[in-house]
Amino acid sequence: MPHHPVIVIGAGPVGLTLALDLARRGIRPVLLDDADRIGEGSRAICFAKRTLEIFDRLGVAGPMLAKGVVWQKGRVFLEHDEVYAFDLLPEGGHQMPAFINLQQYYIERYLVDAIAARDDIDLRWRNKVVGIEHLSDGARLTIDTPDGPYVLTCDWLVACDGARSSARRHLGLDFAGEVFEDQFLIADVKMKGDFPTERWFWFDPPFHAGQSALLHKQPDDVWRIDLQLGPGADAKLERQPANVIPRIARMLGHGNFTLEWVSVYTFQCRRLAKFIHNRVVFAGDSAHQVSPFGARGANSGIQDADNLGWKLAAVLKGAAPARLIDSYENERGQAADENIGHSTRSTDFIAPRSKMERRFRNAALELAAHTDFAKRFVNSGRLSLPTAYDSPLSTTAEGTFDGQARVGAPALDLPMAAMGNGHPWLLSRLGANFTVLHVGCVSPLVADDGSDSIRHLAIPLAGDAAAHAARRYGTKPGVVYVVRPDQHICARFAAYEPEKVQAAINRAMGLIG
Repeated sequence: MPHHPVIVIGAGPVGLTLALDLARRGIRPVLLDDADRIGEGSRAICFAKRTLEIFDRLGVAGPMLAKGVVWQKGRVFLEHDEVYAFDLLPEGGHQMPAFINLQQYYIERYLVDAIAARDDIDLRWRNKVVGIEHLSDGARLTIDTPDGPYVLTCDWLVACDGARSSARRHLGLDFAGEVFEDQFLIADVKMKGDFPTERWFWFDPPFHAGQSALLHKQPDDVWRIDLQLGPGADAKLERQPANVIPRIARMLGHGNFTLEWVSVYTFQCRRLAKFIHNRVVFAGDSAHQVSPFGARGANSGIQDADNLGWKLAAVLKGAAPARLIDSYENERGQAADENIGHSTRSTDFIAPRSKMERRFRNAALELAAHTDFAKRFVNSGRLSLPTAYDSPLSTTAEGTFDGQARVGAPALDLPMAAMGNGHPWLLSRLGANFTVLHVGCVSPLVADDGSDSIRHLAIPLAGDAAAHAARRYGTKPGVVYVVRPDQHICARFAAYEPEKVQAAINRAMGLIG
């Protein structure tokens, strides 16, 4: 067919996630990629708890968790000495770990496997988009293939085609932001190692004096190593095995390893001024770029897809006005700015751009080894966290509550095994559309009618999970949270009032402003 509701460009993690989400919501997308296979090289390897919760909602987290290396602790060193250690998930009661390390090609493989098991996603390899034209109610694409060119039109086009986005180029769009001068060598090496499954980061290590280094464990006895090279390095020379192998041997103290993948990169903190251009929407690296320290690139892109999928489905089904898509610009623009801010500060700390900056950085590191207050200044990459949206889709929370959950942020998971029949985790019980959480109830005040329109769930403040429930959702019985289809909280009320809940849902659907 020449016309489709949604066409997605780019079969990387973001495009694959979006296509799968749309299909599960009843929209049949076309997914185009100019390659003939999933990507090569490990590239992104750190996938955060919120991203894993999204993958679990899409039914693909199982093989990722089984294959990935689970971790939550990290250590930062100055020369030989540890100056800072952290635990990203110190409390229990979560189904998903803080992070897994898993090569991007595995993530893509599991997503492609899930897509191949369906008949409602049209994944077309070796289909290169060579032209995009805006229409009043959509977009027209010219696509080149080994069998010749052809044309498609669509109601909505989503560009998930990466940092070198051809869609961005076809529309004459460019990034604004900052490109840093320092360069980093990234290498995956295969070896047997007895390092713990933690994130280790060194400032000025003895094996790489005056620079920084990072070590991460991956599956299959593969280890990720990042080495700072400085601004004057010759990227072509530094990628050559004759130069890479001696650097890594000095770090490891031996040469019993083989190179799996090598690249050189510079820090970039940039974004499009606008993510939506008529009916063309940009997501992932095609919309924004950040430095890799902090694992914000792939995680942010997958959360872009999570934000956009339910909105596109609602608009295409006629359940919401087209202006609902504008909230993607608002919410994910906030996330991009937040990630770029964190990434820029990390870059400034890791690679100071003046003697004075380096002096302050070194003073903070030396103090951190001896004082607790200085540890919070150490910045080897603030690890990825989901954004809490200040959104026009949210309803102002009533009153003050003592729980961690907040309007705009994702709902927090809870162990539900002792809370009646159903899945043992709260997030897995949320509906495909909206869910109302009733705190302090043995059963919801309103019976679930079995439809997917609005689901009602009870969160008891007694039993085995009472402490987790109270900490995350507060100790006041009767409080109600309204959760969107992407599991972000859009409203909180002191008590259940059907009219208020419905008004909050209408606002979250863009039906009222």
